[in-house]
Amino acid sequence: MRQDHRHSLGQNGEDLAANFLEKKSYSILTKNFRTPYGEIDLVAQQANTIVFVEVKTRKSRSLGPPEISITPRKIDHIRSAAEFYIQENSEKATEWRIDVISIQLLVNEAPIIVHFENAIT
Repeated sequence: MRQDHRHSLGQNGEDLAANFLEKKSYSILTKNFRTPYGEIDLVAQQANTIVFVEVKTRKSRSLGPPEISITPRKIDHIRSAAEFYIQENSEKATEWRIDVISIQLLVNEAPIIVHFENAIT
């Protein structure tokens, strides 16, 4: 798969995830927040909780659900990136957690969106 196609698929998934969260009364604080440890797809807020969201999107079921592609190494990067954000924005945070949103974009079907709250501890 070409890099620009993967980027477009990922961006589409992140937009769907942001809209999904906004409908659940989350506020999106930033998208694609870059840190020395990697990028956080979405930073959102739900009440007094900062929510870091890793979005995984796939167009096929052949490789399994999107969330299984999160490796232990990726988990370490997400956790470190979240801690970096909290240190840089300590005035915003009282509590925080890391969620995963899995999106399957299958042909001729509505997007399948699954939200795993507090998925990475």
